[in-house]
Amino acid sequence: MIALIEFVFVLALNPVLRRVAQRVLLSALNAALLSGVPLHAFAQQSEKDDADRTIAINSALNHDLLDHNYNLRKVDILLDARSSDRMDSGHLFFGASLIGIMDFQRSNRNSKFSYLMRHPTPNNQIGKSASEAVLHSAQLMVAGSVLDWLTVYSEVLYDPEQSFGAGTITTLTRNQLQLRKGYLLLGNLSRFPLYGALGKMDVNFGETGSVSPFTNSTMWHAFGGLGYGALAGMTIGGLNASFTAVQGGAQFRSLNVPVDSTVVPSRLNNFVADANYTLTAGESGSFKLGASYVRGTSYCQGFPVVHFEPCDKSNPAATAYADLRAFDRILVKAAYARTRDVWPGTFNPNPPLNEFAASNVSSLSLGASIAVRETDLVRLAISGEFSNFVAGPEGAPWERQDQWVAGLCATLKSSSRLFLEAFRTTGYAPLNFVSGGNLPDPGATHSDAGARSFGIVLGAQVTL
Repeated sequence: MIALIEFVFVLALNPVLRRVAQRVLLSALNAALLSGVPLHAFAQQSEKDDADRTIAINSALNHDLLDHNYNLRKVDILLDARSSDRMDSGHLFFGASLIGIMDFQRSNRNSKFSYLMRHPTPNNQIGKSASEAVLHSAQLMVAGSVLDWLTVYSEVLYDPEQSFGAGTITTLTRNQLQLRKGYLLLGNLSRFPLYGALGKMDVNFGETGSVSPFTNSTMWHAFGGLGYGALAGMTIGGLNASFTAVQGGAQFRSLNVPVDSTVVPSRLNNFVADANYTLTAGESGSFKLGASYVRGTSYCQGFPVVHFEPCDKSNPAATAYADLRAFDRILVKAAYARTRDVWPGTFNPNPPLNEFAASNVSSLSLGASIAVRETDLVRLAISGEFSNFVAGPEGAPWERQDQWVAGLCATLKSSSRLFLEAFRTTGYAPLNFVSGGNLPDPGATHSDAGARSFGIVLGAQVTL
């Protein structure tokens, strides 16, 4: 024992021996991870549960959590995983997802492309045609449960195509990593119907998911909220209800309530309420009907409109939505959302655009997908979806922006997918300076109701 103590003492004081020991330990850990040996083999355990703790990868579950457009209610997915055998306690889950795409687009207006899977600015799309072969996005996630009722989730995102950073997709400001989501989840529906979450997360407002394999619906672009908050929910039978207290100010996406006429998020003064009921028909069919309300959307600024700027007052919105699933093959989604008040910034006081009054903002989405072939390896589905963004009165250059998407998707082993989409857009109504204010002529706008574009996207999303 004395000899062992002397050895440890010398090891601690000698920097060369210490570095050698560190390298040996790291090599042992790496070898254990590669061979599947749980980390508890290197630590003395005093609790029986600790002996079952391992690092795990569940590609199918990771796909559902990292998917960017099918089902965006990630808290619900995590709750379902916790209450089933998809995510056992004592495991640390790692996941990664990468999307690569090739696409071609053509517009009838110079440098005006309305396809929103990349931000439609002349910084990245010049002329009347555009093409690319790029990494669209990459994600890393980690999740795990300390106890049956306490789960953590965090997700890192790299998305130069849709980043709000200035410049082109190769500019450093658009090539940043961000903690896109991170929250604590309390609850286990297999034991108790109440649950809660705290952190940075998507809010439960309507149906912002899509049936398309890659392209988000315009409903998500218009009303898909992301922010700091605290959620409390309840699931009893087919009924699910939740209330999320959201931090005020301008949040990360589609949420804004002024705090003393500023965007400083120093008060918990925004909220989202949601309720839905699901009727099931056996194991292969269901119908969900729901409604949501948000106190403060991002459609509250005055003229000229600039992202994340302060508002004089909040502008609430409400939505109704429905999902139909049949025979494990058919999925139909429908949703409609509208702000309660007009968006002040959609009125340009300068002639000749001052003839168009301020307008409410609304969005409609309707889509369906059908699985046409399914084996143990692959599920092949076709889809079609329409969605729009309406921000002005009839005849205004910023009246609307419509999107149609037709898709073909091959989902591999429930975790990755290959896809081909064709899309068409009508109208060009970017949120920034939607009614003008960024051009030399104050009575002019870059919005264009006559803009038309079409395109094709070929790509893959691989999830581990």
